Amino acid sequence: MRSVVSTQSPDLVAGFRDLLAKHAKVTGALERALQDEHSLGMSEFEVLERLASTEKDACRMAELSGVLHLSQSALSRVVGRLEKDGLVTRAICSDDRRGIFAALTDAGRERYEQARPTHRRVLESVLGAE
Repeated sequence: MRSVVSTQSPDLVAGFRDLLAKHAKVTGALERALQDEHSLGMSEFEVLERLASTEKDACRMAELSGVLHLSQSALSRVVGRLEKDGLVTRAICSDDRRGIFAALTDAGRERYEQARPTHRRVLESVLGAE
């Protein structure tokens, strides 16, 4: 059975391609700036930012995975790198031993605070000019 193609399809596809181009542009700019200036990847920064924005600087790994749009294994690798650098710690949830929490360390908070202006500057530079 053939599907009916909307007459808006070319505009829809063009809009989608524009979205992909903007995403690639901002992602590349963030990766370069955060790596060059703070030795952080974009995913690492996003983990630090999410943890820094929680009430206790900690969050369940499963919740982080959902809001960061990373698989659990990808998130585990990112958090592992941050843990190796002393920026986060991981601990088993005391209430539910199946849950694992990631928590921001003082060094992680400091690195996040240093990197946040760079992140915002790049967003303004790339997205604010449009």
